[in-house]
Amino acid sequence: MDQPTMRAVVHAGAPGVAGFRTALLPRPEPGPGQVLVRIHCAALNRHDLFVAAGRDGTEPPLVVGSDGAGEVAALGPGASGVAVGDEVVVDPTLGWPAADDVPGVPRLLGGPPDGTLAEYVVVPAANVHPRPEGLDWVEAAALPLVAVTSFRALFTRGGLRAGQHVLVPAVSSGVGTMCVLMALAAGARVTAVTRSAAKAEAARALGAHEVILGVDGGYPAPRTPVDLVVDSVGAAYFASHLAALRSGGRLVTLGATTGPDVSVSLRELFFRQISVVGTSVGSSEEFAEAMAFVRRHDLRPVVHDVRPFDEAVQALHDLRESGHFGKSVIRVSA
Repeated sequence: MDQPTMRAVVHAGAPGVAGFRTALLPRPEPGPGQVLVRIHCAALNRHDLFVAAGRDGTEPPLVVGSDGAGEVAALGPGASGVAVGDEVVVDPTLGWPAADDVPGVPRLLGGPPDGTLAEYVVVPAANVHPRPEGLDWVEAAALPLVAVTSFRALFTRGGLRAGQHVLVPAVSSGVGTMCVLMALAAGARVTAVTRSAAKAEAARALGAHEVILGVDGGYPAPRTPVDLVVDSVGAAYFASHLAALRSGGRLVTLGATTGPDVSVSLRELFFRQISVVGTSVGSSEEFAEAMAFVRRHDLRPVVHDVRPFDEAVQALHDLRESGHFGKSVIRVSA
């Protein structure tokens, strides 16, 4: 009997974004403790671009994508806690059960192993969670990676509490928009930073109390110092982040899109008693907490656009242009 096949977006044959292409692959089968998920929608992340940048094109094809939502199609031996037909979102982080048990560099779907930008994906049964009530397939697919990343950055690592003031640079990103929503839901004051006047208006519409327009190399100080900065920008804005913080404030860093290397005066850190904390994605424990937070506050991820599967490769190319406000989502199957 011929093995069933599936459509997928893979990286193969060329380095960087030139290696993205669609392919027809054998449909995977779930192993012990695993489930097969039929993907309805998948969302794009800059992680997909980072994975492509780290491959030279000679490796075997890799199915990209970390975000996905769909239905459980089959159970592997011993899989429990889930049933065929369950509507689920996929937790993209593998092998990290507890928040304080940091595994070094976290393993994500699509980087490897094979990811969600395909008609089917195999994941551990523990990595599927019920689709949050009220979210359609597009919104559910846009949720997983930004929700767990933002939750860990704001609360586990950032210690954000009601009444505090948080600054969110690169507010138009998926994490940026979700940080705004989660911080507002937690009762915090939010200042956002963007380089675009149009995105500034979108950030205000999202609920940000103050929006600052950034320039090359930094941004003006907010009206009042902040308790917490959640930074995915990196080197270009690092000095502005420190200047924005109150004495005793915290800077949580989770990305370096403008470069990883910074110069900082240790005296500024210790005299002002600034904490600089690293974070990256989040554990299974935090994913469950993030989903509960989303349900409790009826949050909806910001979606920039929705495209058919045939436009997925072009959407990955477009992701490099930083023109988005929120997530780009691909409809994989009906």
